[in-house]
Amino acid sequence: MGRGTWSWVVPDGLWEIAKPLIPPSRVRPQGGGTQDTPDETLFAAIVHVLVSGCAWRALPPCFGISKSTAHRRFVMWSRAGVWGRLHEAVLHRLDDADLVDVSRVVLDTAHVRAKKRGEHTGPSPVDRGRPGSKMHILSDANGLPLVVGVPAGNVHDSEGLKPGVEGHQTQHDPYRGRHFKAKKLHADKAYHLPHLRKWLWGKHIGVRIARKGIESSERLGRRRWVSERTMSWLSGYRRLSLRYERNPRNYLAFLGLAAGLCCYKRLVRLTT
Repeated sequence: MGRGTWSWVVPDGLWEIAKPLIPPSRVRPQGGGTQDTPDETLFAAIVHVLVSGCAWRALPPCFGISKSTAHRRFVMWSRAGVWGRLHEAVLHRLDDADLVDVSRVVLDTAHVRAKKRGEHTGPSPVDRGRPGSKMHILSDANGLPLVVGVPAGNVHDSEGLKPGVEGHQTQHDPYRGRHFKAKKLHADKAYHLPHLRKWLWGKHIGVRIARKGIESSERLGRRRWVSERTMSWLSGYRRLSLRYERNPRNYLAFLGLAAGLCCYKRLVRLTT
């Protein structure tokens, strides 16, 4: 089928960023395989699954590929780190346009029910003990997702603070003009632990974490509300609203792709 039948799936210009990140296709010795299927078509099919939440077997015929072909390529690209590098590439473009504000960053968590259980799931304390996971999101002052993670539903929120901040610090590269070092971190009372405050101070990051029994969440909410909007953006991708992937790496791959799409849409909106 021609590209026009599914071109609406992928935002204009996104494929040009993703194309250099796609590893070359491998030809299977027994013949067949996906080497004759354009990578652009496979990329669009994966984006469609993320956006619509459909099962792989429910891919529309306009893509002209089988469910096994699309899923196999998704797994292959996920293991190659394509989605994380795509997210980072879009963030770099936002930074080049001076649209990333790390004067403060916001850390928050959302629970996701795991329909098929699997690794990194646990009884959710906010969903009657049903198995679930969490989305850990570190966003900038405007709500752009900078770092994403997927722990089990029964892992305390505070466990995601160090991995989130450390993941963000790896993007700080002043030699290449990437100044992603956070100045302040905002979070709710779940992150109010003395050793985390000391750790952040040691990183020269200001701490704006609500203190239990001392500060009202309403005051700090003036800065943290952007995280709720970020969660709303990500939840709009229906494949993320429930976790169907038994393998947490696959769910994390979808989450990374969704973060890249959120950032790209913001880039297009603010630069056109």
